[in-house]
Amino acid sequence: MALKHHSDARLRYDQQVDNSREYVLPFIEKTKPVTPGMMVLEVGCGEGGVLLPFIRKGAVCVGVDLDPPRIDMAWDFLAQENAAGKATFLLQNIYDTDFIAKYRGAFDLIILKDVIEHVPDQEKFIPHLKTLLRPGGQIFFGFPPWMMPFGGHQQVCKTKWASKLPWYHLLPRPLYGAALRKMGENENTVRELMEIKDTQITIERFEAIVRQAGMQIKQRQHYLINPIYRYKFGLKPRKQLPLLSSIPVLRNFITTCVYYMIG
Repeated sequence: MALKHHSDARLRYDQQVDNSREYVLPFIEKTKPVTPGMMVLEVGCGEGGVLLPFIRKGAVCVGVDLDPPRIDMAWDFLAQENAAGKATFLLQNIYDTDFIAKYRGAFDLIILKDVIEHVPDQEKFIPHLKTLLRPGGQIFFGFPPWMMPFGGHQQVCKTKWASKLPWYHLLPRPLYGAALRKMGENENTVRELMEIKDTQITIERFEAIVRQAGMQIKQRQHYLINPIYRYKFGLKPRKQLPLLSSIPVLRNFITTCVYYMIG
């Protein structure tokens, strides 16, 4: 069944804040310390909770998203930070010419948390992010590898079996869609999950895109148990064993989350 945070925006926001403070920010600061006045962009910011720990360290943050209700909630949840000139939220595509004109070379840090797996044409998108970075800027990516048990995001399904069965998102596209409909999912959910299937990204493909873009991996961390599962399922986060993390293809099936810093 769909988890409570899928329908509870305040809970989702609070989880974003806590996960960012406890896991995302410390990982980022290993290669990119957050300092007062640093310019930070979050692409796919949702309710804005990921940015709050960065604001509290003095960063000036911009969040962009294509979902109007979630941008509205970000304005509400971070109204004080906006009033203080520390946070701005935009309903905008980062490909828009006016966005590029305003923010080309503007950011020290760009954050994409559980976003890149939703983005089409990643071979174009990741290099485009470089145009928004200042010299020495870095980009954080956190995402679930496509082949992991719930890499298709089927946990958002409303029906019991559709939300709890692992790995069936790896079925051929027609069979996957038929299975979702057979288990009672509505067309909106089927369409959403099919879009994720079309934009699937593995560890190997992500790293290849980074190399092709002329960028370097500054650091990586693969997780056996995703830190966000602490809030969703009460599971203790666990890092992936280095040996398993080093085995191509296999690691995608047994790694529930990866963190990267590139620059």
